[in-house]
Formats: sequence, structure tokens, C-alpha cells
Amino acid sequence: MAHALINQKILRLNSGAPPRVLDLFSGCGGLSLGFSRAGFTIASSVENDPVAAASHARNFHAGDRGHAEPLDITRVKPRQLVRKLGLGRVADTIDVIIGGPPCQAFARVGRSKLREIDDHPEAFRHDPRAKLFSPYLDYVRAFKPLAILMENVPDVMNFGGHNVPQEVCEILEDRGYLCAYTLLNSAFYGVPQMRERMFLIAYHREIASSILFPEPTHWIDLPSGYTGSRNVALKLISAGHETDSSCNYVDPPGATGPLPPAVTAHEAIGDLPELQARKLLKEGSLKRGARRLDQLTAYDPARPVSNYAREMKTWPGFEGGAGIYDHVIRFLPRDYEIFARMSPGDQYPEAYEHAFALFRSKLEEVTRMGQNIIPGSSEYDELRRSIVPPYDHTKFPNKWRKMWRDMPARTIMAHLGKDSYSHIHYDSEQARTISVREAARLQSFPDGFIFEGAMNQAFRQIGNAVPPLVAFALAKTIMNTLKEAGSRTQKDTAPLAETG
Repeated sequence: MAHALINQKILRLNSGAPPRVLDLFSGCGGLSLGFSRAGFTIASSVENDPVAAASHARNFHAGDRGHAEPLDITRVKPRQLVRKLGLGRVADTIDVIIGGPPCQAFARVGRSKLREIDDHPEAFRHDPRAKLFSPYLDYVRAFKPLAILMENVPDVMNFGGHNVPQEVCEILEDRGYLCAYTLLNSAFYGVPQMRERMFLIAYHREIASSILFPEPTHWIDLPSGYTGSRNVALKLISAGHETDSSCNYVDPPGATGPLPPAVTAHEAIGDLPELQARKLLKEGSLKRGARRLDQLTAYDPARPVSNYAREMKTWPGFEGGAGIYDHVIRFLPRDYEIFARMSPGDQYPEAYEHAFALFRSKLEEVTRMGQNIIPGSSEYDELRRSIVPPYDHTKFPNKWRKMWRDMPARTIMAHLGKDSYSHIHYDSEQARTISVREAARLQSFPDGFIFEGAMNQAFRQIGNAVPPLVAFALAKTIMNTLKEAGSRTQKDTAPLAETG
């Protein structure tokens, strides 16, 4: 029956119908955006966060309420999902499943293997690691997709002594899939960000006999920290915990020829209208309070537009129009002068030194004016608090970082939803952290993509997403494999020509 079902899906694609995608743990839709651009139809998604689910529905289903409803994958079964959305019979509904369980799922990894957990129908109730992976694999079992894409942090390959993607591959192979996983850095795929992630691709064995990952389109010599992180992720594989014959890990594709340099932060956001924080603060137009995303900021026609920025403005179906609606920044009046004095690449220890220099200068100023502030007094402490951040500069070196203008940004994290100190704008005149739209640009979201919610919620959605350009590269590779499978099936089923 599985053979007939797979052939039926392939024949459907041969008729010209686009492959139908189910995006699990979809967030706002970074993966969906890349797959949509590559010609896939986003049939449905499952996302537990209500604001992210609303963003996904707005961008891919015109805000349809049925698609906007937040869904808990541990509670919603495949049959319930297709019934709710009127998609039809479960096994006939979906061609490709994409997504990745949140990395928090690995916080309490136990000793049992996923393969053993998968045999237990109530596994997620007993093992926290299975709480999100087991339902994901249940959806694969129910929908029987032609292809699967899974994404996660590199540490998933070495978490608590377990290589989770290898265990997932063992399960998928038992179900008739060919499987491989690797580490890809988004800077090699045109994203202005050095973001390393694990990607796993699986095809039903009737689809393909080998698995390819997309070749790089850009090049950069990554900072040493990324090499170190990769080595930690690969530790179990390097130590021989999986033999060559049993390990499904493959090295990332190498460049096949000269490539253009990676897209820089300035190429990504340099065309966006300036927001000079100190000037806005002085004018009174930058105030404390919630930042909504519904105010249009027109593009500045005088600012040069890079090829990358032009792509973000003209992404098919997500064009920027007259401007952007989410060019908003945090209210950080204590810190703008510190940001202005920092050099690109500076982190919190340097920021702290600048802050203390500003404090000493202010102390001298008030002393000249005749005010005697004694160290240890309440006045002294109050003045210091108004200028110097409270964090221990010996314990939080990476809390702040000023971006480089002519390099891709460091990894955009969901923590942007709490503060944005990890991405301080490289332009000292603007002296601020990045805006929501700048974060979206650095993640390769086009300007016409709409984020529901307020500023903090938008930052979190962006940081949690897969960069759409990376998703697009992977989606094109998967689409090519599906088309090749369709061509083979068509030849195999074609009637023999009459002879004589």
C-alpha cells in the first residue's frame, strides 16, 4: 500500500500540481517562505505560539482564522488537523514535511534512545526528549511524505552524549527513508548573518538513491569561534561513536568555483532610513512604551540600494511597496552615548569602560559646578546607575556587541525579544540597537513580510526562524529531487511502444 501511495503522490506532481508542505513548529514561517518561493504550496502548519501562528497565517493563508489558531503538536493528532482544515484523507494530503522541534527540547535529555522511545505509543509522557520529537515522527508516520526537512541547533548532534539527528535517521530508515544530515552556515547562502544550523533531509527510498545539500553561493572565512562550535557539535562523530558505515552525517558541500563574498551588514540594512537615537530622544519622538508595528516608514530614495536590499524589496509576493511598517527601536536612553563610543566588534567589557569614562567625566563636571558628590553616597550611586550598566563586566563579555559594517552579522537569536544588545548598529551616529526590520533583513525576510504582535514579539519570531534564503536553497534542492523522481516514474509507467 505504501508503494502505491508514494507512486500516487509522484504522479500527482507529474501532472503539474505543486508539492504540498506541512510546516511543523513553523514559527512565523522562515522555512515556509523559502519553500513557497521554490514552488511548493504551504498546505498547513502547526505552531504553539499564538502570535507566531497569526504571523504565519497572515503571510501564507491571508489571515485565515483556521490557520491562525495556535496548535500544540503533543495534543493535536494528524487526523484532527486535516479534519479541522478540511484537507482530506491524512495519507493523501501532504507531500513534504518540514520544521524542527525547538532546541529547548534537549534541556533534559535522558539515557534512552529515540529509537526505543519511538516504539512506545505514549513515549512523550515518559521522556522529555521525546515530548516534541515523538509527535513530529508521528506526523511523518501518518502523512507518509515523499520528503522531510528537519532543522535544529548544532548542539543537537552532541547533547547529553546523544546524537539526536542520528537517532532520528535510524527511525526514518526503519520506515523506508533515505536520510542524511549536515551543518550549514547561512552566510554561505547569501544571508548577511553567520548562523550555523543542523539540517536533515530524508526521502522515501522510492524517490532517491542519494541525498544532496545545496552548494554555497557566497564565501567567507568564518571567525574562529564558529570552527570551535562546529568541532563541539561533531565531537561524537569525530570520536568514532558512529562508524562510517552507520553514520548519516555528511560534510557540507564545498564551493565549486570562485564565489562572491558574503553579504555584509551594511549591504543588508544600509539603505534603510536612519534612526538617530540621541536626536530622536532630544526631540521627544522616542519615548518609553510599547512599540507597535503599524506605522509606515517610507524608503529614503537618496540612500544607495545594494543587490541584496533590492532582493528584499522585490521578493515575489512580499514586495516592500512604499516602505516598511516595523522600523522601530528600543528605548535605551542610558546607553546611546555608550553605543556611540564603541568600535565595531566591541563587546561588553569595552562598553563598560566607555560607560565608566562617561561617568567619571560627568562626576568631574558636577564637581566643577560646585556639587560635592562623595563616593558611597546615595547621590554618587544614583549618578553612576544613570550612566553605567549594572552587569558585571567580568561575567558577561558577550552580552553586548557592536556589529561590523563590512561583515555579516553574528547569529540573530530569539533573545532579541528581551533585549537587542547583541546587535548594536555599526553606525555610531545612529547609536542604537537594530530595529525590527533590520533584524528581519539580517535574517533575509523580505520587506513585505508582516510580523504580528508588538516589537518584542516580532524580535522573538525573527530570532527563532530559519533564514528564508537558506530555506530557499534547500527547497530548490528538494524540488529538483522530486522532479527527477517524477521523470523516472513517468518513464517506468509509460506504455511500451508498439513494434512491427
